[in-house]
Amino acid sequence: MTKILRWGILGAAKFAREHMGPAIHMAPHNDLVAIATSSTEKAAPFQAMRPGIQVHLAYEDLLNDPDVDAVYIPLPNHMHIEWAKRAIAAGKHVLCEKPISMQVSEIDELIALRDASDLLVAEAYMIVHHPQWHYARELVQSGAIGTLIQVDGVFSYNNATDLNNIRNRADAGGGGLRDIGVYTFGSTRFVTGQEPDEIQLSDIKWENGIDAWAHVAAKFPDFRFTGVTSMRMAPRQEMNFHGDKGWVKLTAPFNPSVFDQAEVHLMRSDMVVETKRFPTVNHYVNQVVNFRAAVIDGAPYPCPLEFSRGTQAMIDMAFEKAGA
Repeated sequence: MTKILRWGILGAAKFAREHMGPAIHMAPHNDLVAIATSSTEKAAPFQAMRPGIQVHLAYEDLLNDPDVDAVYIPLPNHMHIEWAKRAIAAGKHVLCEKPISMQVSEIDELIALRDASDLLVAEAYMIVHHPQWHYARELVQSGAIGTLIQVDGVFSYNNATDLNNIRNRADAGGGGLRDIGVYTFGSTRFVTGQEPDEIQLSDIKWENGIDAWAHVAAKFPDFRFTGVTSMRMAPRQEMNFHGDKGWVKLTAPFNPSVFDQAEVHLMRSDMVVETKRFPTVNHYVNQVVNFRAAVIDGAPYPCPLEFSRGTQAMIDMAFEKAGA
C-alpha cells in the first residue's frame, strides 16, 4: 500500500491558497489534512478545495495534530525560523517558504536540528524542481556555450502602492533581496555549481528600512555575476549565462505559467537558436512530489538546507558590502 504524506499549513496566506495548497492537493500520494487559521473567511477556500480539512484555530494545535506528518510554513519572513523550530520539536517534517532564515547562523541551527531529529527540513525553493533549470545547468556544465564568462539576471515587480504588504515592512523581514534575490543568486549557484568569492558592488536604494532596488555584482571563481532586483519597477524576469561560444537565456525563469511560458534558448556563435519549451510543468507540484519522495523513500532532496545556506550567505555578503 502506498503511504500518503499528510500535510498541514501554518496560516492561510494568499500564496498558500493560490499555489502551495492546490499543489499539495494535486500531488499524488499527498494529502492536505489541516490548516491553522483563526479566520473562518480565510479557511473557506481550503475547505472548498479539500472538504473535510481540519481547521485549527492556533498554530500550536496543528503542530500537536497526530494526523499531520509534514508542515508547510508560508508565514512572514521573520517568523520562519521560530515556527520551523517548533515544528521540528513537534516531530514534523518542514517545508518553509523562502527565505527560510534572515541570516546564515539561523540555517546552521536548523541543520543541526534536522540532523538530530532525522526529519526533512527544507526551504520551499521551487525553481530547482523545474526541469528548465536542470536543462540549463546541463547546457552550461556540458560546455554547450564554451567557457562561461558572465551571468546576468533581473527580477522585478512593482508593489509601491501596497504599503501593508509584508515585503514592504522591515519588521517582517521584507525587502527585494530576501524576496527575489534568492532567485537570481540561487539560480546562478545552482546552474554553475560555484560560490561567490566576493561581492564587488552592492548598490541599494532603501525605503523605510527595506531594499526596494538593488544592483549586485559578484566575482565567482570562473565568471562574473551581475543582477538587479526591484520591487519598484514593471514586472520583468530573465537570466542569462554567457560563454565564449554561445549563451543560454531563460525568459520565464522564476514564475513560469504566471509571468510567461518556461523557455530555455541556446544561442550559438553561428546565430543558430535552439529553444526548448516547458508549457505544462507545475514546479510547486513537483516540489511536493520530491519532498514526499525524500521523506517516504529516502530519495535525495533537490534543495537541501546546505544549498539554502549558500544563497543566504550571498545575501548576507551583499548587505554587508552595502554597509547594512
